[in-house]
Amino acid sequence: MLYSKIEGIGKPLIILHGFLGMSDNWKTLGTQFAANGFQVHMLDLRNHGRSFHSDAFNYEVMMNDVAEYCRFHQLTKINIIGHSMGGKVAMLLAVEHPEMVEKLVVADIGPKYYPSHHQDILAGLNAVDFSQKPDRNQVEEVLQKYIPDFGTRQFLMKSLFWKEPGQLAFRFNLEVFNKEIEQIGTALTDSQRYDKPTLFIRGGNSKYILDDDFQTIQSHFHNSKVETIPNVGHWLHAENPQLFFEIVIGFLNT
Repeated sequence: MLYSKIEGIGKPLIILHGFLGMSDNWKTLGTQFAANGFQVHMLDLRNHGRSFHSDAFNYEVMMNDVAEYCRFHQLTKINIIGHSMGGKVAMLLAVEHPEMVEKLVVADIGPKYYPSHHQDILAGLNAVDFSQKPDRNQVEEVLQKYIPDFGTRQFLMKSLFWKEPGQLAFRFNLEVFNKEIEQIGTALTDSQRYDKPTLFIRGGNSKYILDDDFQTIQSHFHNSKVETIPNVGHWLHAENPQLFFEIVIGFLNT
């Protein structure tokens, strides 16, 4: 069963993080949603955070994990928010199990195919030699050679933990990501559709959802709209959490 953090009482709201992320990334926003009438379930997807590691890593198995989680917790008619990879999982759950999903929110990802573009990040992560027992500063020094963006490094550093005294490690399953990285870009099939209310939110500075993608989005999600948060990139919910919250809560409460 997937690890989760649950807050609040009310309508069930599932939140799914992106690639190399975890539920902690959503703690502040999750608390805000919980204070507004939702029982918020912030999940760690397989091979991420505190959830189990597995050699199987694709959208089908991740979607099945989330569906099984909802059945276990007897969650019906859920609202679901997914960012990036988590958005792909949320989309697949909606098209495969529309009876489970009342409203869908997808943050800065579309249903199309995305070529692999995480090579520098993976190279940096693989360059960290934990057998040398580096401290956090030394890990960041290695990452900086491959990942110049401070925000991206800090995001990755959140997955560092003390495996045992004096021994750091990453919580995510880097070995499997190296083998299965192409899975992250998988598209929905042409026949997969979801007709209930759907909101796509994109960052104004991000290239993940382009104007040219609107038609493809509509073909899969007939009852959808696209909102743009200006002056933010792919981590739009972290860069402008207040506007992200206002847009989403407005959608969920209508």
